[in-house]
Amino acid sequence: MVTIAFQPALARARAALERGRHADAIAVLTQALKSSGLKHEDEVALRCALAEAWLQSDDVARASTTVGRPPDAPRDDLPPALLSALWRIHGRIAFAKGEQSRAIALLGRALRHAEQAHDSDAIGLAHYELGHCYKQVGDTAIVREHIAKAAPALHAAGNRRYLALLHSLSGVVLAQGGRLEEATSALRQAERLATAVQALDVLGTVSNNQANVALIQHRHEQALALAEQSAAQQEQIGPGRGLAISLATLGQILVRLGQLERAEKVLNCALQVRSPMQFHEITGAVFDTLAQIALMRGGYESASDYLRKAGEAYGGYGAQTGLWYEWSIRVLEAKLAARRGATEEALRLANEIAASTAAPPAEAIQADLIACEALLAADRAAEAETRLHSVAERIDARAMPGAWGEFLRLRGALHASGGRLSEAYHDIAQSASVFELVGEGYQGALSHLALGQLATRVGARSQAEHQFKRAASLFESLGAARDLVETQSAASKVPTTEAVGAVATSIDADDAVVRRLVDAAAFPELLGHETAAAVRDTLDADCAVVFVAPAEGELRLVSWTGGDTERARTIATRAAGRTHGTGSVVSAQAGRDVDGPRFVAILSPRGPADGLRRRLRMIAAIAAQGFELCAARQRPAAPVEVVYEQPLEPLLPGFLCASPAMMRVVEQIQRLQGNELTVLITGESGTGKELVARAIHVGSLRSSAVFLPFNCTTTTRDLADSQLFGHRRGSFTGAVDDQLGLVRTAAGGTLFLDEIGDLPLDVQPKLLRFLEQGEIMPVGEPRPQRVDVRVIAATNADLEQRVAEGKFREDLYYRLTVIRIVIPPLRDRREEIPHLTSLFLREASERLGKPDVFLTPETLELLAQYWWPGNVRQLRNEIQGAVALSHPGRGIGPEHLSPEITSATIRQQSGDDRRPAVARLPVTSLADAVDGLEREIIEATLHQSKGNISEAARTLGLTRRGLYLKLRRLGFEIAPIADTK
Repeated sequence: MVTIAFQPALARARAALERGRHADAIAVLTQALKSSGLKHEDEVALRCALAEAWLQSDDVARASTTVGRPPDAPRDDLPPALLSALWRIHGRIAFAKGEQSRAIALLGRALRHAEQAHDSDAIGLAHYELGHCYKQVGDTAIVREHIAKAAPALHAAGNRRYLALLHSLSGVVLAQGGRLEEATSALRQAERLATAVQALDVLGTVSNNQANVALIQHRHEQALALAEQSAAQQEQIGPGRGLAISLATLGQILVRLGQLERAEKVLNCALQVRSPMQFHEITGAVFDTLAQIALMRGGYESASDYLRKAGEAYGGYGAQTGLWYEWSIRVLEAKLAARRGATEEALRLANEIAASTAAPPAEAIQADLIACEALLAADRAAEAETRLHSVAERIDARAMPGAWGEFLRLRGALHASGGRLSEAYHDIAQSASVFELVGEGYQGALSHLALGQLATRVGARSQAEHQFKRAASLFESLGAARDLVETQSAASKVPTTEAVGAVATSIDADDAVVRRLVDAAAFPELLGHETAAAVRDTLDADCAVVFVAPAEGELRLVSWTGGDTERARTIATRAAGRTHGTGSVVSAQAGRDVDGPRFVAILSPRGPADGLRRRLRMIAAIAAQGFELCAARQRPAAPVEVVYEQPLEPLLPGFLCASPAMMRVVEQIQRLQGNELTVLITGESGTGKELVARAIHVGSLRSSAVFLPFNCTTTTRDLADSQLFGHRRGSFTGAVDDQLGLVRTAAGGTLFLDEIGDLPLDVQPKLLRFLEQGEIMPVGEPRPQRVDVRVIAATNADLEQRVAEGKFREDLYYRLTVIRIVIPPLRDRREEIPHLTSLFLREASERLGKPDVFLTPETLELLAQYWWPGNVRQLRNEIQGAVALSHPGRGIGPEHLSPEITSATIRQQSGDDRRPAVARLPVTSLADAVDGLEREIIEATLHQSKGNISEAARTLGLTRRGLYLKLRRLGFEIAPIADTK
């Protein structure tokens, strides 16, 4: 450990690093390293902290110079905790250089040394960094494993900065898996923790991730506000990777919102961020977005130049960078060729992407859509239709709304090429609605342009003018000069006389309307808009409104078209029969909403003709089915087999879970949430039965009421009845006052009966009656009283043996064991000892005013080897006693421990260990045992697959890259893999 003289400097530096103030940490540590009398361990500890500070400031080169080369044999005499820190820094440096495989190998070493040191903080940090590496590789399952293992370790160490970063990482992984509400919750927790430690850099990262989640949820204004907040937070820290990422995200959101001019300024600011670290990945993303802007504006040469720069930036990041960057550029190149009119080149590029098995699904679909557009431009409609049909089978409207909007517009163009104009109109009109919903103004303008061209083709002058006007307005606001010129040219060809009223008013359009509404059921908000739009278009109405009419209160407008809010509300009010007015308002019911019946109403210039009413009822009926489908999708599915994940937050303060045995306990506690069943908790004394009972209570519907513990061994037979069930004054000698008793005192809450096996036999029938009937008979009361209390019992006794001996009622035994939770002893969950030790050491040092005390490696080894007959309670008491005997800033050595711990360990080492065999320790560490088991399984699988890596990976449930990384970590001899996905 670090010499006492340098501990204050190291403590100040770590406090600065926790808040993201790397410059302050660098100043303190640089000065400390100039001191004379530095021991080797002091220097290494200070250099590790300084390297971390340089990494916080994005200076990988200085971080690498500070720690020098990785540890080797001459340095192996360093304490395991210090070796872990050193390997972790080298792993972070390798990760920053894009060398993910090497980073994973280095961090694996850091984890093994951390486990040898029984250092919770080091264990948590190693798991967190490994999670980051595997996220870059793309193996989500392994990321989640490392997140779950990092959480209890960091909680035990009290490392709130990295707990915030862990929650942020968890939020990103959850969002990538489509679990957006859980992602939002995780990021909110990350924000709370980062705020608590005033870590502005972490807050900036969290805000950036929150912006991306909001964008996925189509909450554009919220996404914009969060991205602006992230940029402001990072700007306060200074230029660096965090600021560049925030500005890049803000630029992408502004492009989605159509604010291209501001987006361009923000993205150029991102390129101007100067830092010692080259942000190849971020630079590539910025040039990628600038290429999209140039493409929208028709600046094809600029777009091509930006794509070239993006490719160069991504290529400079290293061969192991995520490959989606490459596919993003290739898709944009194909789009650029299509926009330039280079049909054959666009088709070739799109075909290359679509034919590659390595292309991500989203990019492959985009390539097929570009190919369809190129085929239509080349008058190869039959081929385009076949290609589009293949896309229809793969596209998910809810997951890829933007691509779906493009699909609808292309399908409409195919209908138009075949003369099916009504079908064409409804498809293209719906694509415009989709783009409006997701906030893609440029794509929406293209759809309005297509609608105007379709209306011009049939002579619908008013409709054509309206659509061209909307398209021109959007293109002008975006600065899309080429598209604006094309729109103005198309508008000049609109006929001067009206040949037809609208494209979609014929009876033949009904099939297209049905399909339009069925497609729109992908989103409830889209369905409301499309119902109003389809009704207005099909029935040639002035205005159409979808509304809900509650039995009481105001009408609720769902969607409307053809007027402002006031006009829509007036029509809805008249349709509901609440007012009267001029003009023909026709309505039909479209199912029911939770608040009341839902209606579709129109203001018709032609009057309420029978044919119009009939078609309105038909459309309303289809819309009702669509709304029912949306409601069914939003209803939570019945839990067939719930898979519980280890919570990142402990169920209660001090409730740490870092072993499979305790994970099963946590799963049982989670399954009990929402029910009122009686629970029996069994386990040795000191295992934490009351903590489990409190966790069950906190997770129940009674959490806001009292939790009342009662130890059945602390009362006599005569008093147990009165203490539990109460008595009236004068009911026996000494009963001078009325006594409620514990059961009535706990009314509405939870009564915890600890050591239930010691409850007097003659009191047990009254407890049984209460459990079965919910009634008690207080001493001296003439009538039973009903009480609503949940009972949780616990015992360390063998209740079955007590039943056999006649000391415990059999019927009460069966009534108590409705749900049974067995708490394993501490010796069966040894992987939790480092974390519990860290937690108890932190608590005791704060309570006793002994700052900077620490456990020496010898002490940690003794604690890890002892068999702990008193379990967690004994460990807590041992740590408290050791801290009380220690001096502030000094190490806790074996001499501070109880004699039975040191003597038991000596007996074990000498071979005279008379403890039960179950308590004996393995000769290797847990990490070595796991590695050995993994090595055996992988060897057997490779032998079975005859060395076929892909087949072995599938059998083991890994990706090819994931298996290769494990092979490297475990020391297998393998060939280089340039083609690993």
